[in-house]
Formats: sequence, C-alpha cells, structure tokens
Amino acid sequence: MPNQLKESYSELRELAQDLRNSEKKYNIIFAHNGVGKTSLSVEFKNIAKENGSSDTLYYNAFTEDLFYWDNDLDNDEERVLMFRRYSHFFDGLDANEMETRIRSILGRYSDFDFSIKLDVVKQDDQGKDYTVNYVTFKRMAYNNETNSTEWKEDIKISRGEENIFKWCFFLAVAQMAIDKAEAYKWVKYIYIDDPISSLDDNNAILVANHLASLIKPETSTIQTIISTHHGLFYNVICNELKSAAKLYLYKEQEEKDDVTQQSKYLWKIKDLRDTPFFHHVAVIKELNKAVGPGGQLFTYHFNMLRNVLEKTAAFHGFDDFGKCIKKFDNDPDEQIYSRVINILSHGNYSLFEPVEMNEENQTYFKQVYSDFKTRFPFNENI
Repeated sequence: MPNQLKESYSELRELAQDLRNSEKKYNIIFAHNGVGKTSLSVEFKNIAKENGSSDTLYYNAFTEDLFYWDNDLDNDEERVLMFRRYSHFFDGLDANEMETRIRSILGRYSDFDFSIKLDVVKQDDQGKDYTVNYVTFKRMAYNNETNSTEWKEDIKISRGEENIFKWCFFLAVAQMAIDKAEAYKWVKYIYIDDPISSLDDNNAILVANHLASLIKPETSTIQTIISTHHGLFYNVICNELKSAAKLYLYKEQEEKDDVTQQSKYLWKIKDLRDTPFFHHVAVIKELNKAVGPGGQLFTYHFNMLRNVLEKTAAFHGFDDFGKCIKKFDNDPDEQIYSRVINILSHGNYSLFEPVEMNEENQTYFKQVYSDFKTRFPFNENI
C-alpha cells in the first residue's frame, strides 16, 4: 500500500518502525479506544531510546503524567501543579521565556493565568533541603467586600483546564522544536496521541486548526504523527493537512497460540484517502460487528449509535436525532420509543469500563439499528 506501510502487523513495534521510515511528513491515524494508540506512540519513542538517544517530542498519557497536583492537604492554602523536570520535555525552561510562549497560546482557550516556579528549595520532615518545580494558577474574581475584581491566587483549576494548560505547554515546546531552538535540536519527530480528550467540539476544531498552523511551515523538517479516536478532530486535521497520509488503525483477533493459549492479534492499517466521511463508516463497521454473529453489545454502543444518528440527522436537516429512529409498530403509546430516546439522550457510558447490555436493551438496540440502516443505507463495500 502507499506510504511504505504494510496492510497488517503482528507487533506494534514493527508498525512504529515503518512510521519512522515513512516518506510522508504527516501521518494522521484514526483508531478507536482500546486498539493501541498510546502503546504505538510508546513503541515509536522507545526505538530511539533503546539506541541511547531521544529524538521524539511526544504528547500522550505519559506526557500528562509528568504533571501532578500537591493540594496542600495540611493547610489547604497553596495548591500547585508539580512537574518532573528531569524529563527532556522541560529542556527549554531556563532560557526561552516559556511563560510568555505558553501564555500567548493559553489565551485562546481559557481565562486563568499561571506562574512557573523553578528549583524552589523546601525542607522535609527531617530538616533536609530538597528542590521542587511547580506551577501556580490564578484567576480574576469579583470581591463582594471591596466591590471590585481582583486576582484569586493559588487556585486549583478544573481537570479540563489542566489538560488545556498541558496542551498549551506542549505546543510552546513544539514551536521551539520547529524553530530549531538549541534546547530542542534533538527533536526529529513529533508524536501526538489524542490531545483533546476533555474538550468540547468547538475547542476540538480550534485545537485542530491551531495544531495544523503550527506544523504546516515548509521550513520544518520534523515528521509528525497524530493519532486520535475523536472523529471531528480527525476530520478537521485531515482537511487542514491535505497532503498527509490518512490512516485507519484497527485490531483483529486471530487464533490462539498453541503453546500459551493466549489470543493473538493483527493490527491492520487502511489508507483512507479515497474514503468519504470515514469516521461514520468506521463506527458503523464496529456496530455491525457488535450486533452480528458472535458479537457483544455493551452499553457504550449506545454512545456510538447516537453519534451516527446525530450526524445523519444534521445531514438530512432534522432538528433532532430522534427523527432518524423509526417508531416501533407494536408501540402505539410510544413508550418503548420514548425509553430508547431517553437512553440515547442521557447515557454516559465509558469505553474504559464496558458493561454488557441487558437482553431487553439489546433487543431495542438491534431493532433501532436495523431500521436505521434500512432507512439510511450506507455503502457496505466501503
């Protein structure tokens, strides 16, 4: 297939090596949760590390873990976001006006401010000195006593705001790598795995546009790999980076190993350049598998079905996804129909904690899905 990638891989490490050797400047990968996106990013960076060097600036779950909160449980006054400065990620903190760089990006997404504190000396319970590095946050708030607005210091920001801050920190570092700043000359690859896990659709579009503008310059020699399970983000970044390789990664189970009796898997790559609206097709393929022979329906499949229903309703000009659901013939009072709508509207089912659907809901799900595909047929050959 194009882009020097094979159609299937028995190990993610082999795929990581082929991505490193790719002639494409940008490789954009769509994959559902649980397929191995984060594991692939780790294999990618470890190839260089095992040879005694670092060459990948990456953003994934491990990047987020470089930061952790100290909530000052004893005094409940000074809440700070600590960070592990020994990582190469922080190489440019000393001489690159990092606060200014981050602040210029952060202003696009949020209204809080911050300060980075480096090598602060503290004492442990035995009186021994140690150094810490952390970030403090503040936000303008109205003070009823003074009838004015003022900075509220040492606040703890929300989880979503924390993720936005980490993302802006990464973008500032990536910009320095692209600009060939001395501290980041070791960067040959940028690998970004799911940067928008806590962002709504508006911010997903903003993040995708901003990221594309950052890595677009023709002067940049850094290869970039982006992987995501977020359909909107994927579509926007693909539209922005038209020359990118657009890929779909999925996993198929093979026969069990004769010796260990453990299931073996193949990771498969599909080139999506000629596949329209692929996110919806990918979701439908997963739903077909779940409702088909030998498949399993979990509660999170309601989330996937609603996603397809909403996009279909918007395409056909309906004001509600319920217009894409055929009402049950044996439901004159629309009680079953109302229950299905309620489940789809209020379900908050996690992909990380799959719970098998009860039999009654499975029956409703299969009927709704079957009627939907009859009324709004997709090209199954895709």
